[in-house]
Amino acid sequence: MTYTTFIALGSNLGDRRANLRAAVAALPPAVQVTACSPIYQTAPWGYTDQPDFLNQVVRGETNLSPRELLVFLKNLESSLGREKTFRYGPRQIDLDILFYADTIVAESDLQIPHPRLHERAFVLVPLADLAPDWVHPQLGCDVRTLLAGVDAREVERFAES
Repeated sequence: MTYTTFIALGSNLGDRRANLRAAVAALPPAVQVTACSPIYQTAPWGYTDQPDFLNQVVRGETNLSPRELLVFLKNLESSLGREKTFRYGPRQIDLDILFYADTIVAESDLQIPHPRLHERAFVLVPLADLAPDWVHPQLGCDVRTLLAGVDAREVERFAES
């Protein structure tokens, strides 16, 4: 059985655009990418003394369980050059599971839907490009409504050059 998943990608070190492209290219066959949002540039969140991020969301289909998907994404981050620093610190690549079908997972190291996605314009803007009508299974409202509840003025579409 396959499950629809939404994965947030972020990068603020090195060639940020190339980092996002490499991550998307490395998702198959574990995750068959069915759509990619535009890329957005955003100020850092949490710890602000670092370079701006490029952010994107992909929609995909997977046969992996939520736990297997998490392990796959963490291994992919490592293979693409992510090094452990500190929470909200700079990173080559960051991959987060936003949604996994309408599944709710509440474990110490895995929470689906992502527990802070409804607070983060840098996630909601690209997510709304792909799935504005997707309903958050815990909050009971769609992505469009969640996006209306945050300040998205500083999320700027990245000019491809």
